[in-house]
Amino acid sequence: MVNYQQFMSTVQLGIKTLLLHKLRSGLTMLGIIFGVCSVIAMLAIGEGASFEAQERIKALGSNNIIVRSVKPPEESREQNNTSGRGSGIRYGLTYDDASRVYSTIPGVERVLPMRLIRERIRFFEIELPCQVIGTLSFYPEIVSIDLLKGRFIAHMDEVYKQNVCVLTSSLAQRLFPYHDPLEQTIKIAGVYYRVVGLVREINTPGDRPQSGESEGETLDNNVYIPLSTCKARFGETLVKRTGNTVNSETVQLHEMRIQMKDHLFVESADPQVRTMLTRFHRDVDYEITVPLQLLRQAEATKRMFNIVLGSIAAISLIVGGIGIMNIMLANVTERTREIGVRRALGGKKRDIITQFLVETVVLSIGGGLVGVVVGVIVPLVVTASTGMQTIITWWSVALAFSISGAIGVVFGIYPANAAASLDPIEALRHE
Repeated sequence: MVNYQQFMSTVQLGIKTLLLHKLRSGLTMLGIIFGVCSVIAMLAIGEGASFEAQERIKALGSNNIIVRSVKPPEESREQNNTSGRGSGIRYGLTYDDASRVYSTIPGVERVLPMRLIRERIRFFEIELPCQVIGTLSFYPEIVSIDLLKGRFIAHMDEVYKQNVCVLTSSLAQRLFPYHDPLEQTIKIAGVYYRVVGLVREINTPGDRPQSGESEGETLDNNVYIPLSTCKARFGETLVKRTGNTVNSETVQLHEMRIQMKDHLFVESADPQVRTMLTRFHRDVDYEITVPLQLLRQAEATKRMFNIVLGSIAAISLIVGGIGIMNIMLANVTERTREIGVRRALGGKKRDIITQFLVETVVLSIGGGLVGVVVGVIVPLVVTASTGMQTIITWWSVALAFSISGAIGVVFGIYPANAAASLDPIEALRHE
């Protein structure tokens, strides 16, 4: 049975011995401090990066399947040359594709078709590049946007092909620096549209629908109009003139988002959509993105990332533990005569082991506490200085601190045993 008073006196003696050599004790603790700090900081940075990636994927909708039109490979394009002065290509999704998906794929709630046109928008003397998105009234229910002012496109706007539009807030600020955007009239491709609402996009630039011709241009410049209006005003064939050459592209739909009734239907619907499109498209002129699959991949990557970062940081802790063991072994040699005196006065092996273990545990736990403080501060500094999101999790703090305590015990056992195993007579003769 361990005597509590005797144990506490041993603890006090161990702490007093460490305080006699403050600089050496402090330097010994550095390895543990850096190890604990690196575990917490690296996991916090990794957790923040993973969280941002997962949030971007979630914003696409875990119940959604996204299908986009893409140009087929050059050798497989169907081109119709006209007197050698131009070319035309037809590719991509069609209205029939949207109808077939909605009517034949089990579990489909809605299908949102979209047309994306690169144009220039004008308000008096101000002219800016923009992306016109022809879509339907339930766009905000599938794509992550916030309605800031006014309204979004209504069903009746679609029915009567109204010339109304909704602008992103960033575009509106640049277009109307001194006016209230609502009810203003803008001009796109020679046609006037009335502004009925302002929205803010939640998705990051990589998630927003893009027509693929926006290199070098801002991405927060979308103008939403009814799909029927877009089809009537812009047609399905986009013509580009370069000198004496006329190139045309015929695309009915640039994108469609398939919203399933539940995420359980997504896995089964994905191969069915692919099979259906393969059947009705001669070329692979589309790409399919399933956010649910991306989310699972991101979660798996996060776990692997945490393991890698944790392993790298754990190496620092092990190095710190080796440093503690090295110093304690030097202490054993330095304090051989002291150990001999204690043994000669009736001290037991258990007392010697306890004293040396107390010293190593105090070093490791003290270093662990300082490391936790520094490890919490570092991610906050990273966030404040770079804007990168960091997330400090309680389990990373608990893990790092627990490992630091365990290292004190593991790497202190050998020096403690070495000290307790000294022959008392030989220890007293040591100079």
